[in-house]
Amino acid sequence: MSQPLDLAAIGTPPTFKDALQARLERWYAHPGLYRWSLSNPLTRWLTRRRTRRLFDLMAGFVHSQVLLACVRLDLFRTLQQAPADLDSLAQRTGLAPSVLQRLILSAVALGLLERRSQGRFGLGPLGVPLAQHDGIGQMIEHNHLLYQDMQDPLQFLGNAWRGGMADYWPYAHAKPVPAAAGPDMDKFTRYSELMAASQGFVVQEILSSYFFDEHRCVLDVGAGRGRFVSELAAHAPHLKFKMFDLPPVLALASENLQAKGLQDRVSLHPGSFLQDPLPEGADLITLVRVAHDHPDAVVLQVLQKAHDALPVGGTLLLAEPMAQSDQEAGPADASVDAYFHFYLLAMGDGRLRSPQELSDLMKAAGFTHIERVANAMPIHTQILLGRKSKCLPSYFGNSVN
Repeated sequence: MSQPLDLAAIGTPPTFKDALQARLERWYAHPGLYRWSLSNPLTRWLTRRRTRRLFDLMAGFVHSQVLLACVRLDLFRTLQQAPADLDSLAQRTGLAPSVLQRLILSAVALGLLERRSQGRFGLGPLGVPLAQHDGIGQMIEHNHLLYQDMQDPLQFLGNAWRGGMADYWPYAHAKPVPAAAGPDMDKFTRYSELMAASQGFVVQEILSSYFFDEHRCVLDVGAGRGRFVSELAAHAPHLKFKMFDLPPVLALASENLQAKGLQDRVSLHPGSFLQDPLPEGADLITLVRVAHDHPDAVVLQVLQKAHDALPVGGTLLLAEPMAQSDQEAGPADASVDAYFHFYLLAMGDGRLRSPQELSDLMKAAGFTHIERVANAMPIHTQILLGRKSKCLPSYFGNSVN
């Protein structure tokens, strides 16, 4: 790694909590506790649950590879058409029935597939969305780069930026950006297609959680191929748009916008927010899955440029996955955070931030009236709003609820 990474702000727990945690740790370490907890009907369920969670951690890599194998064999779309038995699936995939059966039964155990009558298999509850949304399968395939990078976790932590994931992202680690078509354009096309395909759930969370009626023009920073702008344009026909991104990316976006008939409602502004100011004229600026790709200094710089580009009373909307607080997070939320901590490390020098950390950065950039917008599926994204006020920022505090 060529430069230091940012550290997350971690609060100090109260003293009484420290004492309680220390006592619990001593209880857990007692040799007889495990045997006693299994013999006691009131505690047996808790011991079983903890043991199961520990086993799931160990087996997690196998689970991910079962998922990847099913995606590569196209089993989800195949079985969406009609349930099939083992022999017909073996003929379709080219795998021996005795080998394929192990994969299918593992997928059944994970809820991806399920047994049907007459020895057939169909989609399980977790397999249905994989058959319907191509973007999920593309992200699963993309994660194979992360799995390869992390084969030796200690070596990965010693130099996370030399793996396949870091090479995948053309803007990571201050790499030069091509201004026109060339060998590196394949990388821009590849990552732009992945971001567009995987952005659907994030876009729907934003459209279903925030009302755009008060706005007239939206500047999307880091706009990619225009997936968010295209869907927002259909959702809010009164809006005009500006898109800001690297020149090779907007070259790809231009074709997409023309195909959708949006060229009259969208203006393209190529540039880099590391060197260039953001275009003015929009009363809403959106940052969708942008901040977590970059270190704090860059995020603050982008937020300050957004503040400068907005008129008084203008709004910033920031949407991306965010870390859960200790009070909010359950086991499932914590596992999501663990994934993003390592994914963003492998990708570059960004990091997963909490809503409060992002709120503090927005406040430092001059935004006021900062609030968190409630949305139905925080695993996909969380949403923060900030205003450019005519009053001094110090007159207002943050309210991230």
